[in-house]
Amino acid sequence: MAANRAKEIQRALAFEAQRVEERPVLNARDNRVENLKKAWYKFSRNKLSVAGLVIVAAVILAAILAPYITPYPKHAGAFTDFANVCKAPGKKYFLGTDNMGRDILTRIIYSFRGALYMSILVLAISVPIGAILGMLAGYMKGTVVDTIIMRITDVFLSVPAMLLALAVASVLEPNLTNSMIAVTVMWWPWYCRLVYGSATSCRQENFVIGADLMGAGKMHIIFKEILPNCLSSIFTKMALDVGWVILIGATLSFVGLGEQPPTPSLGQMVSDGSRYMPDAWWMTVFPSLAIVIIILGFNFMGDGIGDMLSKGDGKNG
Repeated sequence: MAANRAKEIQRALAFEAQRVEERPVLNARDNRVENLKKAWYKFSRNKLSVAGLVIVAAVILAAILAPYITPYPKHAGAFTDFANVCKAPGKKYFLGTDNMGRDILTRIIYSFRGALYMSILVLAISVPIGAILGMLAGYMKGTVVDTIIMRITDVFLSVPAMLLALAVASVLEPNLTNSMIAVTVMWWPWYCRLVYGSATSCRQENFVIGADLMGAGKMHIIFKEILPNCLSSIFTKMALDVGWVILIGATLSFVGLGEQPPTPSLGQMVSDGSRYMPDAWWMTVFPSLAIVIIILGFNFMGDGIGDMLSKGDGKNG
């Protein structure tokens, strides 16, 4: 046993020494530029990814510049114009008006704000929670810590995600903040499970064994050795998840558990418009199309980010 342990230490230390020696001596700025060029090549070779990036950029810019680019900014609030109720799409109202006489295009653009705000905060909370728990359980695989964390995760994952979000949201006051809480509760386990697999694999690698044998603490190993090897899958999933968080948020708004009127939200607009189908079809169709386009945009962009962060050379495909 002692001889085997000595060989294991020698092999791990040799690996660490070789890794240090093989680091290319390059100008830091030139290295970053070269890496950015390679990353952009991998991303841009997929035209759908570029299209997704354009869609996402357009949605973000529209949300930021909403007061300046919308034709009727006042229509984003508690505004009524009964002389223009349910007007069909035309020159004055490009996408028509709703049952309160408000411009649908204006309300769709303003709804991007709440949708993006929700998705960013949900991921900003659920990703660190899930990733930290997943790395901790993966590194300590086979221990009580691993068992407790992963059993709790499995319990959450065993319940259909949408059902769990509806259950949590239904016991809270219906508003944007509580809908974000509901979605966060259902979202972190997916990142915990994702990172757990990567962390379990990393703990057997020489660089982790070497760090452990040289006396590095658990937190150092988790955040300095394991985390960098999980970032690729985390970033890819985050890009894909933004659209789905927006869809879940729209679903909660559709059933009255999300953003409340008069603040515009895509789900609420679809719900309101469904009562006027098929006569005022535009009240439902255009907000629904906006949801679909946003989801496709983030999914296409997420695929490109996955290619960009892959370890292949990006020349095949």
